[in-house]
Amino acid sequence: MSQPDLAALLAKAKQMQTRLAEVQRELAQRRIEGSAGGGMVRAEVSGALRVLSISIEPALFASGDHQMLQDLTAAAVNSALANAQRLVQEEMQKASAGLGLPLAGGAKPV
Repeated sequence: MSQPDLAALLAKAKQMQTRLAEVQRELAQRRIEGSAGGGMVRAEVSGALRVLSISIEPALFASGDHQMLQDLTAAAVNSALANAQRLVQEEMQKASAGLGLPLAGGAKPV
């Protein structure tokens, strides 16, 4: 590889690193929702995969079924995290495609 080719490759890699960091910052501000039990339990997470809130319909507390409440809460959080991970992957692929350098196959961007 010649010196100019290496310099151009390094410049492109730096540009990609900057763009992906920008996308990660933008994603961290996004709010993604998941739900379970027909929407009776909702979880909201950030694009940085942090749980922001959980809402539970009051009727679930009244039922007294703690196991169901725990199961639905876990399912809602897992749904929100899966939705967020999908969004992160899509946005990172778009960002890397725009720079002409593919993101490593199978590598998790976050």
